[in-house]
Amino acid sequence: MTPPRPAFVASTADLLSVAESIAEQWQQVGAGGHLLARNIDTGEELGFDIDVAVPLASVAKVPLALVVLDRIAAGELDPAMPVTIDPATKSLGPTGVAAFRYPATLAVADLIHQMLTVSDNASADALLDLVGVGAVDERLRAWGCGGIRVRHRMQRMYECAVGITGNDFELARELAIRDDAAGQHSIETLNPAYANVGSAAALVELLQRVWLDRISRPEATAELRRLMALQVFNQRLSSDLRADTVRVSGKTGSFLHLRHEIGVVTTESGERVAIAALTRSHRRASIAHDIDLAIGAAARSAFERLRG
Repeated sequence: MTPPRPAFVASTADLLSVAESIAEQWQQVGAGGHLLARNIDTGEELGFDIDVAVPLASVAKVPLALVVLDRIAAGELDPAMPVTIDPATKSLGPTGVAAFRYPATLAVADLIHQMLTVSDNASADALLDLVGVGAVDERLRAWGCGGIRVRHRMQRMYECAVGITGNDFELARELAIRDDAAGQHSIETLNPAYANVGSAAALVELLQRVWLDRISRPEATAELRRLMALQVFNQRLSSDLRADTVRVSGKTGSFLHLRHEIGVVTTESGERVAIAALTRSHRRASIAHDIDLAIGAAARSAFERLRG
Protein backbone atom coordinates (compact mmCIF):
# COMPACT_ATOMS: atom_id res chain seq x y z
CA MET A 1 0.00 0.00 0.00
CA THR A 2 1.32 3.42 -0.93
CA PRO A 3 1.65 5.61 2.19
CA PRO A 4 -0.50 8.75 2.20
CA ARG A 5 1.15 11.95 1.04
CA PRO A 6 2.33 14.01 4.00
CA ALA A 7 0.74 17.38 4.77
CA PHE A 8 3.58 19.76 3.98
CA VAL A 9 4.20 23.22 5.40
CA ALA A 10 6.73 25.66 3.98
CA SER A 11 7.23 29.40 3.89
CA THR A 12 8.33 29.40 0.24
CA ALA A 13 8.23 27.11 -2.78
CA ASP A 14 11.96 26.44 -2.42
CA LEU A 15 11.49 25.33 1.18
CA LEU A 16 8.61 23.10 0.13
CA SER A 17 10.91 21.22 -2.21
CA VAL A 18 13.32 20.64 0.69
CA ALA A 19 10.53 19.25 2.87
CA GLU A 20 9.36 16.97 0.06
CA SER A 21 12.89 15.68 -0.48
CA ILE A 22 13.33 14.90 3.23
CA ALA A 23 10.03 13.00 3.40
CA GLU A 24 11.07 10.95 0.37
CA GLN A 25 14.47 10.18 1.89
CA TRP A 26 12.86 8.97 5.09
CA GLN A 27 10.58 6.67 3.13
CA GLN A 28 13.59 5.26 1.26
CA VAL A 29 15.23 4.16 4.53
CA GLY A 30 12.01 2.63 5.82
CA ALA A 31 10.78 5.36 8.13
CA GLY A 32 7.85 7.72 8.34
CA GLY A 33 7.32 10.56 10.71
CA HIS A 34 7.01 14.24 11.38
CA LEU A 35 9.42 17.12 10.86
CA LEU A 36 9.43 20.82 11.53
CA ALA A 37 12.41 23.14 11.17
CA ARG A 38 12.04 26.86 11.91
CA ASN A 39 14.39 29.82 11.88
CA ILE A 40 13.83 31.14 15.39
CA ASP A 41 14.39 34.76 14.40
CA THR A 42 12.72 35.03 10.98
CA GLY A 43 9.94 32.48 11.45
CA GLU A 44 10.63 30.81 8.10
CA GLU A 45 9.93 27.09 8.31
CA LEU A 46 9.51 23.80 6.51
CA GLY A 47 8.18 20.40 7.47
CA PHE A 48 5.42 17.86 7.19
CA ASP A 49 2.67 16.34 9.35
CA ILE A 50 3.61 18.77 12.09
CA ASP A 51 0.44 18.71 14.21
CA VAL A 52 0.18 14.96 14.86
CA ALA A 53 0.50 13.93 18.53
CA VAL A 54 3.41 11.48 18.82
CA PRO A 55 4.55 9.35 21.81
CA LEU A 56 7.77 11.03 22.89
CA ALA A 57 9.94 8.57 24.82
CA SER A 58 12.88 10.55 26.25
CA VAL A 59 12.08 13.79 24.43
CA ALA A 60 9.55 14.30 27.24
CA LYS A 61 12.54 14.98 29.51
CA VAL A 62 12.92 18.46 28.00
CA PRO A 63 9.59 19.87 29.22
CA LEU A 64 10.11 18.01 32.50
CA ALA A 65 13.49 19.70 32.93
CA LEU A 66 11.98 23.11 32.23
CA VAL A 67 9.32 22.64 34.91
CA VAL A 68 11.89 21.56 37.50
CA LEU A 69 14.27 24.40 36.56
CA ASP A 70 11.37 26.84 36.82
CA ARG A 71 10.74 25.69 40.39
CA ILE A 72 14.42 26.14 41.19
CA ALA A 73 14.44 29.63 39.67
CA ALA A 74 11.33 30.52 41.68
CA GLY A 75 13.00 29.44 44.92
CA GLU A 76 10.53 26.61 45.42
CA LEU A 77 13.09 23.82 45.06
CA ASP A 78 16.69 23.60 46.28
CA PRO A 79 19.02 22.46 43.46
CA ALA A 80 21.39 21.05 46.08
CA MET A 81 18.73 18.91 47.79
CA PRO A 82 19.96 15.28 47.90
CA VAL A 83 17.85 12.51 46.42
CA THR A 84 18.74 8.85 46.99
CA ILE A 85 17.90 6.32 44.27
CA ASP A 86 17.62 2.67 45.32
CA PRO A 87 18.65 0.14 42.64
CA ALA A 88 15.90 -2.20 43.85
CA THR A 89 13.21 0.26 42.82
CA LYS A 90 14.92 2.46 40.20
CA SER A 91 13.71 2.83 36.64
CA LEU A 92 15.33 0.82 33.86
CA GLY A 93 17.75 2.21 31.32
CA PRO A 94 21.25 1.72 29.89
CA THR A 95 22.79 5.01 31.04
CA GLY A 96 23.32 7.09 34.14
CA VAL A 97 21.92 6.10 37.51
CA ALA A 98 19.55 3.67 35.76
CA ALA A 99 22.61 1.48 35.11
CA PHE A 100 23.97 1.70 38.69
CA ARG A 101 24.01 -1.41 40.88
CA TYR A 102 24.21 0.33 44.26
CA PRO A 103 22.29 3.16 45.95
CA ALA A 104 23.26 6.58 44.69
CA THR A 105 22.56 10.02 46.14
CA LEU A 106 22.52 12.99 43.76
CA ALA A 107 21.50 16.61 44.10
CA VAL A 108 18.40 17.71 42.21
CA ALA A 109 20.51 19.77 39.79
CA ASP A 110 22.68 16.73 39.05
CA LEU A 111 19.60 14.62 38.36
CA ILE A 112 18.60 17.18 35.71
CA HIS A 113 22.11 17.02 34.27
CA GLN A 114 22.04 13.21 34.06
CA MET A 115 18.54 13.21 32.58
CA LEU A 116 19.43 15.58 29.75
CA THR A 117 23.06 14.74 28.96
CA VAL A 118 22.91 10.92 29.03
CA SER A 119 19.10 10.48 29.01
CA ASP A 120 19.05 8.77 32.42
CA ASN A 121 15.59 7.31 33.05
CA ALA A 122 16.15 6.82 36.77
CA SER A 123 17.02 10.49 37.24
CA ALA A 124 13.99 11.53 35.19
CA ASP A 125 11.63 9.42 37.26
CA ALA A 126 13.19 10.62 40.51
CA LEU A 127 12.39 14.17 39.40
CA LEU A 128 8.87 13.20 38.35
CA ASP A 129 8.35 11.59 41.76
CA LEU A 130 9.65 14.75 43.41
CA VAL A 131 7.44 17.28 41.62
CA GLY A 132 4.57 15.03 40.49
CA VAL A 133 3.54 13.95 37.00
CA GLY A 134 0.27 15.84 37.26
CA ALA A 135 2.03 19.03 38.37
CA VAL A 136 4.35 18.89 35.36
CA ASP A 137 1.44 18.48 32.97
CA GLU A 138 -0.50 21.25 34.70
CA ARG A 139 2.42 23.68 34.45
CA LEU A 140 2.80 22.98 30.73
CA ARG A 141 -0.88 23.75 30.17
CA ALA A 142 -0.54 26.94 32.21
CA TRP A 143 2.31 27.97 29.91
CA GLY A 144 0.13 27.36 26.87
CA CYS A 145 1.94 24.18 25.77
CA GLY A 146 -1.28 22.34 24.96
CA GLY A 147 0.36 20.20 22.28
CA ILE A 148 2.67 18.57 24.84
CA ARG A 149 1.38 16.20 27.52
CA VAL A 150 3.32 14.47 30.30
CA ARG A 151 1.17 11.65 31.67
CA HIS A 152 3.49 8.98 33.08
CA ARG A 153 6.96 8.11 34.34
CA MET A 154 9.64 6.83 31.96
CA GLN A 155 9.45 3.39 33.56
CA ARG A 156 5.84 3.08 32.47
CA MET A 157 6.96 2.56 28.87
CA TYR A 158 8.86 -0.60 29.82
CA GLU A 159 6.10 -1.82 32.14
CA CYS A 160 3.51 -1.61 29.37
CA ALA A 161 5.74 -3.38 26.85
CA VAL A 162 6.61 -6.14 29.31
CA GLY A 163 2.97 -6.51 30.27
CA ILE A 164 2.10 -7.41 26.69
CA THR A 165 5.18 -9.33 25.50
CA GLY A 166 7.08 -10.39 28.61
CA ASN A 167 10.73 -9.53 28.04
CA ASP A 168 10.50 -10.15 24.30
CA PHE A 169 11.27 -6.68 22.96
CA GLU A 170 11.60 -7.99 19.43
CA LEU A 171 7.94 -8.96 19.65
CA ALA A 172 7.13 -5.60 21.24
CA ARG A 173 8.80 -3.84 18.32
CA GLU A 174 6.86 -5.97 15.84
CA LEU A 175 3.59 -5.17 17.61
CA ALA A 176 4.42 -1.46 17.65
CA ILE A 177 4.99 -1.40 13.89
CA ARG A 178 1.88 -3.46 13.20
CA ASP A 179 -0.25 -1.31 15.50
CA ASP A 180 0.95 1.90 13.85
CA ALA A 181 -0.34 0.62 10.53
CA ALA A 182 -3.64 -0.51 12.06
CA GLY A 183 -4.19 2.59 14.18
CA GLN A 184 -4.77 0.45 17.27
CA HIS A 185 -2.19 0.13 20.04
CA SER A 186 -1.48 -2.96 22.12
CA ILE A 187 1.16 -1.11 24.17
CA GLU A 188 -0.59 1.65 26.10
CA THR A 189 2.34 4.08 26.14
CA LEU A 190 2.40 4.08 22.33
CA ASN A 191 -1.24 5.18 22.25
CA PRO A 192 -1.35 8.98 21.89
CA ALA A 193 -4.43 9.06 24.10
CA TYR A 194 -2.42 7.75 27.07
CA ALA A 195 1.25 8.42 26.29
CA ASN A 196 3.57 11.31 26.94
CA VAL A 197 3.04 13.09 23.63
CA GLY A 198 4.01 16.10 21.60
CA SER A 199 3.72 17.25 18.02
CA ALA A 200 6.59 18.56 15.94
CA ALA A 201 4.88 21.96 15.92
CA ALA A 202 4.42 22.05 19.70
CA LEU A 203 8.00 20.95 20.36
CA VAL A 204 9.52 23.54 18.01
CA GLU A 205 7.32 26.20 19.59
CA LEU A 206 8.63 25.17 23.02
CA LEU A 207 12.23 25.37 21.82
CA GLN A 208 11.62 28.77 20.26
CA ARG A 209 10.14 30.11 23.46
CA VAL A 210 13.02 28.70 25.52
CA TRP A 211 15.64 30.22 23.22
CA LEU A 212 13.86 33.59 23.22
CA ASP A 213 13.15 33.57 27.00
CA ARG A 214 9.40 33.71 26.39
CA ILE A 215 8.47 30.94 28.83
CA SER A 216 9.24 30.22 32.48
CA ARG A 217 12.04 32.41 33.92
CA PRO A 218 15.29 33.52 32.24
CA GLU A 219 17.41 31.62 34.77
CA ALA A 220 15.51 28.42 33.97
CA THR A 221 15.62 28.78 30.19
CA ALA A 222 19.32 29.68 30.25
CA GLU A 223 20.12 26.55 32.24
CA LEU A 224 18.04 24.37 29.95
CA ARG A 225 19.91 25.73 26.94
CA ARG A 226 23.24 25.07 28.66
CA LEU A 227 22.37 21.48 29.54
CA MET A 228 20.93 20.60 26.13
CA ALA A 229 24.23 21.73 24.59
CA LEU A 230 25.98 19.06 26.70
CA GLN A 231 24.06 16.06 25.35
CA VAL A 232 26.54 13.27 24.58
CA PHE A 233 24.59 11.59 21.77
CA ASN A 234 25.48 12.78 18.27
CA GLN A 235 24.10 10.07 15.97
CA ARG A 236 21.01 12.00 14.84
CA LEU A 237 20.56 15.77 14.51
CA SER A 238 24.26 16.56 14.78
CA SER A 239 25.55 13.60 12.74
CA ASP A 240 25.94 15.77 9.61
CA LEU A 241 26.39 19.12 11.33
CA ARG A 242 29.39 18.71 13.64
CA ALA A 243 31.80 21.61 13.18
CA ASP A 244 33.71 24.10 15.30
CA THR A 245 31.42 26.85 14.04
CA VAL A 246 28.11 25.10 14.74
CA ARG A 247 26.54 24.06 18.05
CA VAL A 248 23.70 21.56 18.30
CA SER A 249 21.71 21.63 21.55
CA GLY A 250 19.41 18.61 21.52
CA LYS A 251 17.61 15.75 23.19
CA THR A 252 17.15 12.32 21.69
CA GLY A 253 14.37 9.84 22.37
CA SER A 254 14.21 6.14 21.47
CA PHE A 255 11.77 3.35 22.24
CA LEU A 256 11.06 0.26 20.16
CA HIS A 257 10.49 1.66 16.63
CA LEU A 258 10.62 5.35 17.64
CA ARG A 259 13.71 7.45 16.92
CA HIS A 260 13.40 11.11 17.77
CA GLU A 261 15.41 14.21 18.40
CA ILE A 262 14.58 17.84 19.02
CA GLY A 263 17.09 20.64 19.22
CA VAL A 264 18.41 24.00 18.13
CA VAL A 265 21.30 24.49 15.71
CA THR A 266 23.27 27.69 16.29
CA THR A 267 26.12 29.19 14.27
CA GLU A 268 28.95 31.41 15.50
CA SER A 269 27.26 34.33 13.78
CA GLY A 270 24.08 33.77 15.79
CA GLU A 271 21.79 32.08 13.26
CA ARG A 272 19.38 29.72 15.05
CA VAL A 273 17.15 26.97 13.66
CA ALA A 274 14.90 24.84 15.87
CA ILE A 275 14.19 21.32 14.64
CA ALA A 276 11.90 18.48 15.72
CA ALA A 277 12.47 15.20 13.86
CA LEU A 278 10.15 12.42 15.02
CA THR A 279 10.54 9.17 13.09
CA ARG A 280 9.08 5.68 13.40
CA SER A 281 10.60 2.72 11.65
CA HIS A 282 8.58 0.50 9.30
CA ARG A 283 10.94 -2.43 9.89
CA ARG A 284 11.81 -4.47 12.94
CA ALA A 285 15.34 -3.40 13.82
CA SER A 286 16.86 -2.41 17.14
CA ILE A 287 19.75 -0.71 15.33
CA ALA A 288 19.01 1.50 12.33
CA HIS A 289 21.96 3.77 11.62
CA ASP A 290 20.49 4.64 8.24
CA ILE A 291 17.45 6.20 9.92
CA ASP A 292 19.66 8.08 12.40
CA LEU A 293 21.74 9.39 9.51
CA ALA A 294 18.59 10.31 7.57
CA ILE A 295 17.57 12.47 10.54
CA GLY A 296 21.00 14.10 10.43
CA ALA A 297 20.77 14.67 6.67
CA ALA A 298 17.32 16.22 7.14
CA ALA A 299 18.65 18.53 9.84
CA ARG A 300 21.51 19.68 7.64
CA SER A 301 19.29 20.26 4.61
CA ALA A 302 16.75 22.21 6.63
CA PHE A 303 19.38 24.21 8.49
CA GLU A 304 21.29 25.18 5.37
CA ARG A 305 18.13 26.45 3.67
CA LEU A 306 16.73 28.25 6.72
CA ARG A 307 19.86 29.80 8.23
CA GLY A 308 19.38 33.01 6.26
